[in-house]
Amino acid sequence: MQKENLKERFYDILDGKGTDIPLAGTVTTSPVLELMDKTGAYRPEADRDPAKMAQLAGSLHSIAGFELIRFPFDVTVLGEAMGCNIDPGTRARTPAVLSHPYKDDPGGINVPSDLLRRGRIPVVLEASGILKSKEGKNVPLIAGLEGPVDLASYLCGVKYLLKQTIKDPGLLKDIIDRCADACILYAGACIDAGADAVVIADAMASPDMVGPDAFKEIIKPAFMRIADSVDGYIISHICGKTDSIIPDLLDCGFNGISVEENVGDLKYIANLAHERNTAIIGNVSTSKTLFSGSVEDVTKESLSCIEDGVDILAPGCGIAPESPLQNLRAMVEARNEYCSE
Repeated sequence: MQKENLKERFYDILDGKGTDIPLAGTVTTSPVLELMDKTGAYRPEADRDPAKMAQLAGSLHSIAGFELIRFPFDVTVLGEAMGCNIDPGTRARTPAVLSHPYKDDPGGINVPSDLLRRGRIPVVLEASGILKSKEGKNVPLIAGLEGPVDLASYLCGVKYLLKQTIKDPGLLKDIIDRCADACILYAGACIDAGADAVVIADAMASPDMVGPDAFKEIIKPAFMRIADSVDGYIISHICGKTDSIIPDLLDCGFNGISVEENVGDLKYIANLAHERNTAIIGNVSTSKTLFSGSVEDVTKESLSCIEDGVDILAPGCGIAPESPLQNLRAMVEARNEYCSE
């Protein structure tokens, strides 16, 4: 593969120009234990030290062979900056939200004026600058953050959010709009710091959680505003079986959409996306294949994804820390094999 053209190919893909050679990498979280052992950059220290974050993230390319570098390694950074207490996790367990600071006053959510100086946001921005000066000269950098629905669930609690989809959807829409303001500010800062694109990861926006009607009426407007407001490439990742919301998701204006292996018809989704000049990313199973499958399993599923039309061959969701490094490499090799035929 032509390594010197990685950024060019990445931009072409997200500009809707298509590609004969899909990129291979990840736009989802990737705190792989074997990469920690090889670099000496271990989480949770690498979640809070910009040099270690950059070192571990860079190993996705230098060691695993991925053609994208995704950082940070979790999606609680905005939540922490907005006041959530966070369990820092361990090497094998990513950070988790422990408290919901607005559970008793959801209407009081506002974006702090000093948001970009809070919590781990400065760490991520500094790591972005480090990566840009090294691997990022030739390799696309992807900064990930939680989406507005996930952020709302962190601040108010999942139960509250789900109740409001029925009880008071107007209030919930307002809460999600305020969370979207935080996403826009942080995403823009990531682009300014050196990221080539941002990925908005929003598990709570899945129809498995809130349903397609709530997505269309409550979430879609916030997504559209994020896509319109961020001055740079922007990708959406939503967990679960998202088939029912794909048409609405494609209306939002994202440059690419990342889908899980649970979708019913990847080829159909890819065709819809390409009709809208939107890149499709995915969707090798993270649990069944990358984590517990063989190299042969990874190869077979990767080739199937390419046949179905993905523009970026990638895991369907966040990579489990214990996933074998050889399986990550096998994904890249499968793409190489396909494109050499």
